[in-house]
Amino acid sequence: MKTTETKTTWVLDPAHSELIFKVRHLMITNIKGEFQNFNVAVESNGSDFSNAKISVTIDTDSISTNNADRDAHLKSADFFDTETYNKITFESTELNKLDEENYQLKGMLSIKGINKELVLDVDFGGFIKDPYGNEKAGFSVSGKFNRKDWGLNWNATLEAGGVMVSDEVKLSAEVQIIKQV
Repeated sequence: MKTTETKTTWVLDPAHSELIFKVRHLMITNIKGEFQNFNVAVESNGSDFSNAKISVTIDTDSISTNNADRDAHLKSADFFDTETYNKITFESTELNKLDEENYQLKGMLSIKGINKELVLDVDFGGFIKDPYGNEKAGFSVSGKFNRKDWGLNWNATLEAGGVMVSDEVKLSAEVQIIKQV
């Protein structure tokens, strides 16, 4: 007899999650930024995240690099054009379990209306019941992509050679999700 799999819905715990990016600046240091408002929704088969469906929505206007002038530039048409494109989305196409703690997540990342595949590494931190009785799962996510593939093309050539901002963007996220009953 075939058993039916129980679909389980999980939602983001925003107080215990972060979405960070880093880019090389002047080719000598990394500058960090974050998106302060984002949402993650996960649908799994019970507590098994293999092949879970994951949706991420990011508010582009919530970008913060701890520098008001740089944030304004990132919100402008040179980069995210937040007046026209107020959201970045990611929809999973595959979540492959590599071992007990590691997954590879593939999905479609949409920035400024451009959709391309993005592959991310996911470390599963485990399950726990918090002091309020909520069942939670934790994940560390990392990856990188070429920003120009999504139309984030602005740059400036430096007098000494090189460019102001690297094409490569490194992503990292710490995500806690809460099981919905």
